[in-house]
Amino acid sequence: MILHVDMDAFYASVEELDDPGLSAHPVVVGGTPDGRGVVAAANYKARKYGIHSAMPAAQARRLCPHAVFVRPRMERYAEVSRALRGIFARYTPLVEPLSLDEAFLDVTSSLRLFGDAQTIARRIKSEIRAELGLVASVGVAPNKFLAKLSSDLDKPDGLVVVPVDAIEAFLEPLPVSRLWGVGKVSNRSLAEIGVHTIGDLRRLPEDLLASRFGNSAAHLMRLARGIDDRQVVPDRDAKSISHETTFARDIGDAEVLKSWLLELSEQVATRLRRQDLRGKTVFIKVRYADFRTVTRSESLDAPTSVTRELYLTAARLLQTQLRRNPRPVRLLGIGASGLSNEGLEQGQLFESRDREQQRRIDRVVDAIKSRFGNRSMRRGGGARRPGDRRLD
Repeated sequence: MILHVDMDAFYASVEELDDPGLSAHPVVVGGTPDGRGVVAAANYKARKYGIHSAMPAAQARRLCPHAVFVRPRMERYAEVSRALRGIFARYTPLVEPLSLDEAFLDVTSSLRLFGDAQTIARRIKSEIRAELGLVASVGVAPNKFLAKLSSDLDKPDGLVVVPVDAIEAFLEPLPVSRLWGVGKVSNRSLAEIGVHTIGDLRRLPEDLLASRFGNSAAHLMRLARGIDDRQVVPDRDAKSISHETTFARDIGDAEVLKSWLLELSEQVATRLRRQDLRGKTVFIKVRYADFRTVTRSESLDAPTSVTRELYLTAARLLQTQLRRNPRPVRLLGIGASGLSNEGLEQGQLFESRDREQQRRIDRVVDAIKSRFGNRSMRRGGGARRPGDRRLD
């Protein structure tokens, strides 16, 4: 049994915890009251006005002129996240963090000690509230896909359990857009053939689905049936560490894609450094609007966890791929494999002084950003988005 624990409005909730007077107001974390920067998070009062993460602060101010804007305190959020993971560790060593505020837990081997998975989920929620003063939503299911999906259905303070014998009934009425990989374009394409719910998709002839989505049809059908064989893998045991993002709209601008690649590189490098690991091979994943997915990789002269070294290698791979196939991109990812604790050799990718400067930058960024990141503070090297501050 798998748990997906997702903290509710994490950054904003930590701010309210430290300053209880904020709880009566719409709170926006990130940006400034005069409209500079972007939103990193918003509490539920602010979300009622349509404010969400990554929104320009100026737009958030227009939507809710009386919102309270708070500067992000990444060191504080990381401190709370460490305490959160300490609670998880009481129940299982199999914890796969996704960001500061969410993680998968495999509690299969813990059931005899602590009771069934629902009991464990309730205990974790209770301990988070009692010890940290925060609220979590938890999904409980036989696999990662279902656990993550269920944790999002009854926020805030939700607990949704999907029993093994009720998977199809659980998925049946949900909109097909809930499936990983179904965005606006594919959602419209499915609607054209009468598919609106996951149940509709499951009953669709597979050859018809394949005619529309090619190789991705099998992936969609597996999810529609609730099948996901991925294991919960702690960072220390991973053969590779990667991050990817699916865009709300396909992106054809190479500079914007490089900007996203830099942000994803930051997240991968942060996780490597957290586990004192380095990667020998850098790989990228590119998925186009037609679901065609390609991966490209390059081995380095020496293993590294330096953000800029990972990014520059990934950027070369991306540039080559975009020259071969310059169509708009739906999903972009980067990862590192060949993981080890080996040290870097001097003079491999950068001169030693330059590398030490990059390491210092990494230490600064590690203190203020997580693997999902704070977009109001970004490194130089990628395309600039509205409101970004750059860290050169």
